[in-house]
Amino acid sequence: MSGITPFRIAIPEADIADLKERLAMTRWPVPVTEDWSRGQPVHFIRELAEQWQHRYDWRAHEAELNRQPHFLTEIDGQAIHFVHVRSAAKNALPLILTHGWPSTFYEYYPLIELLAGSFDLVIPSLPGYGFSKPLAGPGWGSIRTARAWDTLMRRLGYERYGAIGNDVGALVTKELGTLAPAGLAGIHLQQIFAFPKGEPGEMEKLSPFEREGFANLDRFQKYAAYQAIQQKRPATLGFGLTDSPAALAAWNAELHFGFEGEMAAQGDRERYLTHLSLYWFTATGGSATNFYYEDAQDGGGYREATNPTPTAVASFPWDFRSVRSFSERANNIVHWTEMPRGGHFAAMDEPGLLAADIGEFFRAVI
Repeated sequence: MSGITPFRIAIPEADIADLKERLAMTRWPVPVTEDWSRGQPVHFIRELAEQWQHRYDWRAHEAELNRQPHFLTEIDGQAIHFVHVRSAAKNALPLILTHGWPSTFYEYYPLIELLAGSFDLVIPSLPGYGFSKPLAGPGWGSIRTARAWDTLMRRLGYERYGAIGNDVGALVTKELGTLAPAGLAGIHLQQIFAFPKGEPGEMEKLSPFEREGFANLDRFQKYAAYQAIQQKRPATLGFGLTDSPAALAAWNAELHFGFEGEMAAQGDRERYLTHLSLYWFTATGGSATNFYYEDAQDGGGYREATNPTPTAVASFPWDFRSVRSFSERANNIVHWTEMPRGGHFAAMDEPGLLAADIGEFFRAVI
């Protein structure tokens, strides 16, 4: 495992003090409305900022993060951070788990205890996210990252492995399936972004669950301005996300708490602030958005390139609901689950359901 060095998170006290000072000095916009119709409302982001400044204990969460072993390596000129948890089980199948935006490697912490009894776990930070910094240059989208993940697994000594992904991580993992390197046993996704083509009878194949999911898609298309901006002007956006913690808190809240504030009351704010702190302390709020730009250039993750790798999809009701018949056009679907509950960040919301589905799939493909 040459080229791999142990790493421990240790944010300087000066950085914590700087964050609190910036939060205290926030210049708040005067709201036009106090609902979610125009974006995240001022009152909600002020609540998050107040908690972040006065009650959130970064050191406690830093200790939680450091309970797992962290490492750094370099692949194709890019610094890559990852958590590596070895199972006590003999000949355990290794799995690489890829988070999305605006999430971090911490997304998969609730799964570690549930999966580590049977699997080795490798949980990297995407290039330009968190401790996988700085972004070494252009071109780091889903396709290039998939190649890097195979290199990482080989560097760790794994000849056979599986892969898991959500959100951007689902795009990377699907591209890994398309790459189909020797030894890739299977991939498990929370989304395949495949859409109708207007062919005769294609909508007749949809299950009731899939039909109902088009309401989620309509809501996404109505509100998801973040996607268009990150695909087109990530550098301009990056100034605000790197300089203002309030701006970062508001921008990243879009997916964590819902476009209409669906999760504002019951969402785990402490967990959200840990993700947010990882973006803030590493100054990667801006660089992370470049992933969308890169995929918009080469179609990474969204293209219907043939994926011959055995593929599982776990579709959660409060998320983009993938459609099996659309997904089967280009992917080797062998396992499909319509979940009874759970949302976009199911590893945090419903870790038991997700871990059980992952275990069932990978036990079948090995």
